[in-house]
Amino acid sequence: MMGSSHALSGAAVWLAGSLALDQLADFHQTPLQLAVGTAICAGGALLPDLDLSGRVTTRQGGATVAHTFGVLTLFLAEVVEKFSLGVYMLTRLKHDPRRRNGHRTLTHTIVFNVGVGYGTLALCNAFGKWAVMGVLFFAFAMALRGLFERWAERAGWLIVTLAAAGAAYLVYERLPGDRGYPLLGMAVGVGGLIHLAGDMITRHGSPIFWPIPTGRRLWRNIGLPHSVALTAGDKTETVVLRIVFTTVAIFAGSLLVAPILLERFNISV
Repeated sequence: MMGSSHALSGAAVWLAGSLALDQLADFHQTPLQLAVGTAICAGGALLPDLDLSGRVTTRQGGATVAHTFGVLTLFLAEVVEKFSLGVYMLTRLKHDPRRRNGHRTLTHTIVFNVGVGYGTLALCNAFGKWAVMGVLFFAFAMALRGLFERWAERAGWLIVTLAAAGAAYLVYERLPGDRGYPLLGMAVGVGGLIHLAGDMITRHGSPIFWPIPTGRRLWRNIGLPHSVALTAGDKTETVVLRIVFTTVAIFAGSLLVAPILLERFNISV
């Protein structure tokens, strides 16, 4: 799927999951926590495509997330793509095809995305709010690039960077300092797994089970049959799915925030 669709799906799933936890498990979040979790999950849903690099010198090509910080993230995407390709070539079995690029390999596995989520959690636990601020900064920038793609393209990477830094600082100022913030790591990991689910409904699929062999292959792409799979960028994705994701996000978000606002302003229904 395209970057905007991945980001929207991350936001929608996080809000829908938060609503389910609120109703079924009595797990309540403040509006700030909801906003932060949604933004981080939306940003995390772009992260696996950091293995799709472009042309660094001309700032062309590459996935949406690769343009987040301009040449810096385009170069990072190039490094991630080459590293992923190296892992693929070193671990491929006889029946795994040869590849010339590392897109949809290492970063499109369950192991990688769960590891990133756990690593984020460990980082925040170890270094506290400064690590939290760094996670917020990168996640907010990716979320802005994905959720507001046209605006981000017009504004440029510098404005996106400044906006993400400002948002991260404002949230940092309002968060208590004596917590490990486990939801941040969960949001990043869940976002990555949602990305995999999105790619699995397209024709290419994702090698989610690596390093567990499936049949005689280690890098088998898992997805829907071609007869029913989506084509990335077609109208079903860019119109139908995006409308569904937006509707779910607005509906779930409204149900979560409305009771808090009513209570705050002492309004009875």
